Amino acid sequence: MLDKWERVEAKDGRRPAAGTHRPMKPEDLAIAFESVLDDIVARSAVTDAFLNRDTYRLYIATLWSNVVLNPREVGIEEGDLEALHEIVNDRVEADLGQGSDITECFRFINSKAGELAMQQASLTQTHKELLLYFSSMILDPEGHKRWMDDVVDEG
Repeated sequence: MLDKWERVEAKDGRRPAAGTHRPMKPEDLAIAFESVLDDIVARSAVTDAFLNRDTYRLYIATLWSNVVLNPREVGIEEGDLEALHEIVNDRVEADLGQGSDITECFRFINSKAGELAMQQASLTQTHKELLLYFSSMILDPEGHKRWMDDVVDEG
């Protein structure tokens, strides 16, 4: 379903060495991720005026999961996540309407409609598990922590 998007890099094309990164300015993050977010809209478009909301939510959840899982892989640091979260939330709200945000996308993933959308998109089992794992962390952080503690205790 998803091709790899190009890694986000500084304007000069270089990536900072580990431990030397200064958080990116929000406006630089917005510029850096604009093409990725535009690509999500294009891939989710049914017509010029309509988005397939389900597909859009799958893409946003996948983007956010991958960015959080390994920020350096996309050219940012963990310290950039809070600002990027705001940028993505603003874009999701602009694209899907008031009240829509990253959390709402994961709420959708965790629903019957989300399960059907993942099936229709032919997501791999690993991809589905990644999205459901992040849904668990985002929607019920305390329950997720208890579940992870149980897994560690059993392991």
